[in-house]
Amino acid sequence: MATDPAKYSLNHTMLRVKDPKRSIKYYEMLGMKQINKIENPDNKFDLYFLAYDSPSSLQPGTHWTARQGVLELTHNYGTENDENFKIANGNAEPGKGFGHICISVDAIQAACQKIEDAGYKFQKKLTDGRMRNIAFALDPDGYWVEIVSFNSVDKTENVKETNTGSYRFNHSMIRVKDHTASLKFYQEVMGMTLLRTSENAANKFNLYFLGYPGDEPVHKESANGVNPTADREGILELTWNYGTEKDPNFKYHNGNDEPQGFGHICISVDDLEPACKRFEEKSVNWKKRLSDGRMKNIAFVLDPDGYWIEVIQNEKMKRSSNW
Repeated sequence: MATDPAKYSLNHTMLRVKDPKRSIKYYEMLGMKQINKIENPDNKFDLYFLAYDSPSSLQPGTHWTARQGVLELTHNYGTENDENFKIANGNAEPGKGFGHICISVDAIQAACQKIEDAGYKFQKKLTDGRMRNIAFALDPDGYWVEIVSFNSVDKTENVKETNTGSYRFNHSMIRVKDHTASLKFYQEVMGMTLLRTSENAANKFNLYFLGYPGDEPVHKESANGVNPTADREGILELTWNYGTEKDPNFKYHNGNDEPQGFGHICISVDDLEPACKRFEEKSVNWKKRLSDGRMKNIAFVLDPDGYWIEVIQNEKMKRSSNW
């Protein structure tokens, strides 16, 4: 069987966490549900997979490998009891690279109030600064969780209730050194589509939003008047700060070297072996080939900045593993 990148999905984003109980409680507060758990007692770590799975979500009941918008939380045993252990959230040196995940909600004012009422902190409240249509909440490890709305912010100003079952895990953001190299890689090699570009010349940065739209149309306008992709899941945001591409010594942190935090994004493909053969033909840099090590059902590709991209089989398209 040949492989078709149009059938790929941005399946999940992996974050390391200190205490899985408190992290799962937080993301359940935001409406996510645990849809899978992989225990690895021999290697002293567990993986928790969370996603939106209510009847009003985009992919209720779907196998975790066949989804877009899954959050993987990795817990290494014992960190919850180490008072000195701390996660690097990706937004401060020396670990700057990964930026945030983003949840899209029905009524942003009510959603932010819900987060505040639950006792959680914000990096940026809705009322802070000039941008009154986004907020940044902080999860228990200090990861930034952007909150945006898929409805008009003006029309939800007086709405007091929020339906977490309608939320979307919209995107994950990573910073890139050279936007030209990264856009070429994610489009030509990984097969993504550029869905939206936001240029911010005054502040000297641009944002690029990529994903796998499949058969869904790419909207140019939306209810909130700002973000035409707010109703989607499985989007990758690339942030490029002007001039970094010209500095030969500039480098972003991939999250897997110390200090650790963010781990990887994951692409789910239609047929794993042909997909990896295609990547080989595209001369990718490998972190782990399919044939490496004991786990023959996953591979890891490196992007131009050294971020890890896991590649797995979409089990709905072809049964290969028992996870």
